[in-house]
Amino acid sequence: MTQVNTSENYLPLTETTVFILLSLLPGAKHGYAIMKEVQALSNNRIMLSTGTLYGALKRLLEQTWIQQVADPIPNETERSRKAYALTELGKYILNAEVKRLNALVTLAQHQIAGAQI
Repeated sequence: MTQVNTSENYLPLTETTVFILLSLLPGAKHGYAIMKEVQALSNNRIMLSTGTLYGALKRLLEQTWIQQVADPIPNETERSRKAYALTELGKYILNAEVKRLNALVTLAQHQIAGAQI
């Protein structure tokens, strides 16, 4: 039997993956900008090491949730930087995770209200 790849095959996402995808939602960023955006979005709770970030980026590239693009910010050094952007599949997966989390929160709120904590 052939398994169909749907968003449910990839969910739940790790918190780090969610924050990386969220950081790319407004537009392409290079690695350091992703690290800073994840830190800001998480209120300084998640501080990615370069190893963690680039390992995650490699996996996300392989899954085609992100793609490498031209760096949107001019680089004043001669050193080239890799920049990354969400693909349509990446946006779809992120949206599916947000829907999953919303359903979980709704269920929890109903359970808490019913228990009258």
